[in-house]
Amino acid sequence: MSTRSAEPIDPVALEVVELIGDVVARYHEEYDEAASRHSLTGAQARVLGLLSLEPMPMRRIARRLKCEPSNVTGIVDRLEARGLVERRPDPSDRRVKLAAVTDRGKDTARLLRDSLDFAREPLAGLTVAERALLRDLLRRMLGEETP
Repeated sequence: MSTRSAEPIDPVALEVVELIGDVVARYHEEYDEAASRHSLTGAQARVLGLLSLEPMPMRRIARRLKCEPSNVTGIVDRLEARGLVERRPDPSDRRVKLAAVTDRGKDTARLLRDSLDFAREPLAGLTVAERALLRDLLRRMLGEETP
């Protein structure tokens, strides 16, 4: 039982939460559809997208995706079997293996990104200043510092 007093619910805050949920749901739906056109699961596509930015160890991939490292291992295994990802030693610590995209994986990640219209189209309707403000507000909501 909560000891906090019942505070009135801010209707604008509730609407913002609902809108964020709608945006996230639509993004995931389109992302999963785009992934399936490349015979990937949504999780495989997300890992491929992350690795197209930079090679990284399994634990960091798991933290970024908020899942267990064992799940990431399975995803990377399947991507590796398709020639989209490879494992290589970390140059700074040879005991650690990095997952990295292959050239074929980079091409697939680019095609996947290019097929995502949902995120691109609504953002295109905003000015550069509005997009920067939205980015900064989202970072602040997540507790991240703005550069």
